[in-house]
Amino acid sequence: MIKQIIFALSLAVTLGVFAYTVNRLIGFFRLTKPAYPIKDFWKRFLLTVEVAFGQTKIFRKPVIGLAHALVFWGFCVILIGSVEMVIDGLFGVEKSLKVFGSVYDFIMASGDIFALIIAVLIIVFLVRRLFGRIKRFEGAEMKAWSHTDANISLSMILLLMLSLMAMNAGYVAYSVAEGAEVEGKYPVANLLLPLVGGMNAHALWIMHETAWWIHILLIFFFANYLPYSKHFHVFLSVPNVFLTRLEPLGKLPNMDNVTREVKLMMNPETAFLPSPEPAVIERFGVKDVEDSTWKNYFDSLSCTQCGRCTAVCPANITGKRLSPRKVIMDLRARMEEKGPNMVKHGKDFNDNRSLLRDFIAEEEIWACTTCNACANECPININHPVLIVDMRRYLVMEEASAPGELKAVFNNIENNGAPWQYPADDRLNWTKDVEWIQPV
Repeated sequence: MIKQIIFALSLAVTLGVFAYTVNRLIGFFRLTKPAYPIKDFWKRFLLTVEVAFGQTKIFRKPVIGLAHALVFWGFCVILIGSVEMVIDGLFGVEKSLKVFGSVYDFIMASGDIFALIIAVLIIVFLVRRLFGRIKRFEGAEMKAWSHTDANISLSMILLLMLSLMAMNAGYVAYSVAEGAEVEGKYPVANLLLPLVGGMNAHALWIMHETAWWIHILLIFFFANYLPYSKHFHVFLSVPNVFLTRLEPLGKLPNMDNVTREVKLMMNPETAFLPSPEPAVIERFGVKDVEDSTWKNYFDSLSCTQCGRCTAVCPANITGKRLSPRKVIMDLRARMEEKGPNMVKHGKDFNDNRSLLRDFIAEEEIWACTTCNACANECPININHPVLIVDMRRYLVMEEASAPGELKAVFNNIENNGAPWQYPADDRLNWTKDVEWIQPV
């Protein structure tokens, strides 16, 4: 009974803190603009199965991709065991899901094996991060805390797996010592039995209970640490893939406020029709976080900071300042900075800073070629160019600010109806000296 009370209190605190975090994030999402309607659910489901659960993009790097996929799939299986632990803790029972029989045996065996696989791979990841000097793990945006955060998260995952293996080994050894039936299959735990062979039944029970509490409390702590960590993608990567913009990557979304004006110009008669709503003055493009869409912000929270986007960016490869990862990370950082004050003081709050320029320089966004290599490479379908182009739209449409070469093109289009500096009447001058060959 005491165990149930302590567990219930721990779960209540965990859910309370998590609810506070979720409510805080909802407040931030309310500051953003609408994106696109979510429809075509079957297509989204298939995409999620392929990209999120199938981890297809990760396999572009086969070796490390397989390692990451195994960790992801292992977590999916182990999550079932975690749900069982919550049920057991609340109701004071043992192995509550054993009613599923052979399915339960398979799940427990898979979780036991995956615990060992994940533990080994996490050690590999830690060694790789600490001593591997992987280029895509570096960059101006990767501050000291970014590396520390990654190491903390990986270390906690390692402790979770070690405690799970200790818990399973203690359970199997205690059941054998007491002559009780072992519920489920635990191949790795059976291999570890010689390590605890000299312990008596009481010591094995203490070992199991201690590992049980360490494992479940680590889960509770980790669940509330993740929203403030780069590993928030553990929760958000799957829904982010589901919410992917389904149009081709090369298709940039139109601006609704501009589209309305164009339609008015194409059909002037509509200008005299009574408007159902008063006109709202809107900002063109994105200057700060409140100008971005909810999907932009969702992307920033989901970002794994893996650097695959920056690694394939042609602008970054050729030495330009642009890093697609930095753009997404900066959006999240800016919301963390300004969001609480906007929630508290209203959306009109101004701290004389902005996402554009204070976080992301003009040089960065103009370096983008909109080739979409970053969006194509991202394992969770983050669309970087859409946000970058929206910041360009702000500069051009609100401030008339653009590189000199582009301004010349704009002027030519305005004056000549084409991007070249020659008037329309001279466009065919190049044909004057061409020798035309008469067809035979």
